[in-house]
Parts: sequence; structure tokens; C-alpha cells
Amino acid sequence: MRRSFLLPALASLALSAACSPATQGDAPASAAPADYSPAIADSRRPAADTERDALRLPKQVLEFTQVKKGDIVGDYLMGSGYWTRMLAPAVGETGKIYGFTADEFVAFRPAYADEQDAVIKDYDNVLKVRSPIAAPAFPEPLDLLLTVQNFHDLFIEQMPNGTGAKAVKAFYDALKPGGTLVVIDHSAPDGSGTSRTSELHRIDRQFVIDTLTAAGFVLDGSADFYARPDDPRDANVFAPTIRGKTDQFALRFRKPI
Repeated sequence: MRRSFLLPALASLALSAACSPATQGDAPASAAPADYSPAIADSRRPAADTERDALRLPKQVLEFTQVKKGDIVGDYLMGSGYWTRMLAPAVGETGKIYGFTADEFVAFRPAYADEQDAVIKDYDNVLKVRSPIAAPAFPEPLDLLLTVQNFHDLFIEQMPNGTGAKAVKAFYDALKPGGTLVVIDHSAPDGSGTSRTSELHRIDRQFVIDTLTAAGFVLDGSADFYARPDDPRDANVFAPTIRGKTDQFALRFRKPI
């Protein structure tokens, strides 16, 4: 998970859960996955990032996003840039990555701005976006918008009413027709909606699907590479007994053409 300005415990929001063996996303059967190994092996990635690869499974995630050369991508709440640093070489010189950090996060923890700037200076095709959390100001339509372990934060009780709905509309508006939204987050108990999100920092998978499809998105694929069936999904993700071992879901949505 990545850190949040809302609670001290969110200082480790960059940590992802351990995962079970990956399954492929729902890519067309005729299309071979792109080779993301050069992006994962990029020399500009710091050791602090590469040491987490065994848990975060970047190959599986990048394949699931279906990101390709020339894409315009938004990394929503980029944190220290773990995903940004691989997306940049994945899209190549003809693509762009917009690394988004929320004004609210920077106000709470100024180091977010420093981390964002550090990533920007390392890549010619990464540009900075800093604006309110529910109104990411991407300057051009996106092919792909990725948010990893942040979607639930839009629905915790510390957020102003309506933050989630506003952000979801902003996601839809930010994408080109046919564009892709990928959401990865910690699984809450089935049927719980957002009732335990503030307590557990998790969100109900079906709630995410229902919310995004109601906003006009079409569910295009799911993957279980982050599945942990032994997680009862009733503990706060920062609890020592479960931290780094949470069950997570990966969902891919399309904006209709």
C-alpha cells in the first residue's frame, strides 16, 4: 500500500501484499503479451523498489494493464513512483506518463512532493500532475489510468462526502473512448460495501464493480495473482498478523467507444 495523509498507519501504502501464482488477464487470445522485462530491469529503478518485486509482481500487473508503446498513462496517487518508474520505459519515447499526487497528500506530508519531483527528473516522458484528489488534472485524454491500493481511500470517513463519486467521474472523463482503468485494492468481506473501509482500509470487490459500471465503465477483465484465500479479510491491513499477506483483487475496466 501507499501512504495516506489521513492516518499515520498509511505510511506504508507503498507496500503490496504477498501473492499467489499469477493468472493472465483477459487479453485477446490472439495477442501475445508485450515483453515488459526491459521495463522491470530498467537501471533507473532504485533498490528499494526492486527489492519489493517478489511481492508486487510487476510482470503480472503490467501484462494485466495491457500497457503498450505510445500510450498516454495516468498513475493515480503515484506515491514514491514504484509503478511510474516501470510504466515510463513500457510506453517508450512516444508515450507519456502523468504521475499524479494529490494536493491534500502534499499538504499533510511535504515529502510526497519531493518524491514526485525525484521521479520526474529521472524520466523525459514522465510529467507531474498535482491537484485535488477528486479532480486529477490530467492535461490530455489517457489511454490507461492505473490506481493501486488507493481506491478505498476515496471512501473512508475522513474524506469529504462525495469524494468517491467525484473521483470516479474524473476517472471516466480523463480516459479516451476505449481507454482502460485498472483498479487493484485490498479485499474487504463480501457484501460489506464501504461499511468497513475506514476500519480496515479495504473495500468490497463487488462494490468497486458496481460503482464503476454505474458510472459507465464496462468490466473487461479480472485477475487473481494477488489472491490470498487464507486471508479472512476482517483485519486492518496494517495489523502485524496480516500486513503484507492480504487478499487483493485486480479489475480492468473499459470506457465504451
